Parts: sequence; structure tokens; C-alpha cells
Amino acid sequence: MSNTTSDDSLITTEVQADSNDDRAPVNEAGTAVAARDLNVYYGDEQAINDVTMEIPEKRVTALIGPSGCGKSTFLRTINRMNDMIDICRVEGDVEFGGKNVYDADVDPVALRRKIGMVFQKPNPFPKSIRDNVAYGLKIQGFDGDVDARVEESLKGAALWDEVKDQLHSSGLELSGGQQQRLCIARAIAPDPEVILMDEPTSALDPVAASKIEDLIDDLAEEYTVIIVTHNMQQAARISDRTAVFLTGGELVEYDDTAKIFEDPEQQRVEDYITGKFG
Repeated sequence: MSNTTSDDSLITTEVQADSNDDRAPVNEAGTAVAARDLNVYYGDEQAINDVTMEIPEKRVTALIGPSGCGKSTFLRTINRMNDMIDICRVEGDVEFGGKNVYDADVDPVALRRKIGMVFQKPNPFPKSIRDNVAYGLKIQGFDGDVDARVEESLKGAALWDEVKDQLHSSGLELSGGQQQRLCIARAIAPDPEVILMDEPTSALDPVAASKIEDLIDDLAEEYTVIIVTHNMQQAARISDRTAVFLTGGELVEYDDTAKIFEDPEQQRVEDYITGKFG
């Protein structure tokens, strides 16, 4: 398409640099989550407009677009977090494990054990580090070795070595980046299949954000990761596929990340990526 700006060239370079991945090509991955003719409304306002997409398993999928375009709404639709909003109405299907998660016989609490979520701001409970990670296990009646699972989860969140000698200290005493990794450990403790992340680094300093990005790459070896981010360079660095939402909850383009950033099909997508609007 048309010539790119210097910022766009930077993004392109980073996509190419990260393209040497040991994992099989995205098109060989199975489907973890699929949206079919999905529409979401808050009262009379439409937040998601007829979205259909398939999200590959054990890959990182980034959702990008300007504020208010429906990215977070789409994310929260996947594990039915929008059920907590009285005026929210969902039409269409969100398929996970071959079943529409909005079917009447689906238990949202059980669903969230399989589809965990990490929020924009770290939100550890006012409990010890150990009890933060063990919280979800207790809720689901886990009868295995809790301490072993806590250790495994903290290692999975790249936090164990930093906190193994202070497990009974409050999670609130950790730094912001450590708190976010604690929340990731809490999310993976119940052994989910999918991890949703809503701008997980936006409240962190660059060093802490870099650690989370490295962690996301590691997590994709075992989990499907779907991340909302306003940082397009971050999306270019860490994701395998990128979905571009624009005003009105419209999914304008969805493809391999390199294709989105190097040669998008839609002029609107190129305009957004190169900063011409949004």
C-alpha cells in the first residue's frame, strides 16, 4: 500500500525480528475461541458490530484500535464478564470448546476457570502472596497440593525467585510489576486454557512492562493469550495475530501480525497504524 512513516517502519522491523518462532505457523494451530455474528449492546448503544473471527490456540492475539472501539467489550464477552452489567445484551455466538458460552446451561463461574482474566491495573487481594495465588483454587474446591500449585503458578508467572522467601507477606507490598505478575499467577493457578489481558502493562513502567511482554511470550507455549493494547509497537512485538477494531465496534481487519503492520488490506487500518487518525 502507500509509503509508511518512520514509526511504521520501526513497527515493521520489530515484527520481522520476532518472526523467527519455534512454534508452528499460526494457520496450523487449532481454534481456541470463535465469535460468530457477534453483536453487543449497552442499552441502545451498539458496542460490537457483527464480529466473526477465530482465535488460534496457544498463540498471542492482539486487539488494537482507538479508545471506545469495542476492544475491551469484545474481550469481556469471551468469559461473560459483561454479564455483570445489567444493560448489556449479547447476540450471536462465542464458541469455546465447541460450545456457545452463552447457552443457558453454561455456568459462567466454571467458564471463568477455563478463561482467566488479567486487568489493566494490578489488583492483588489484601492477602498474602500465597493466599492471592491460592484464592481461585479454594473457590473451585481444589483438593490437590495447594502449595505445589502456588509454586508452579508463581514460576509460570516468572515471580517465584523474587518472592519465594516472603510468601506470607502481603501481595500489596510488591512493586507494580510484581503485583501484575502475581495477578497473572492467580489467573493461571486454576489451570485455564485461555488468558484474557486488558492492557496489562499500561500502568507499569517500561522495565516492568518489558518483563510482562517476555512473560506473555512464555505463556503462549501453554495458553491461548488474547490481549487488548493501545501500544501498537507492543502488539507488533508480542502477538502472532492482530485484530483491528475501529469506531462502532467494527472489526475492520484481522490477520497475521506481520501482514497487518507491513501490508494491511484496508486503507483505514494503515491510516490508524501510521497515526493519520485515532
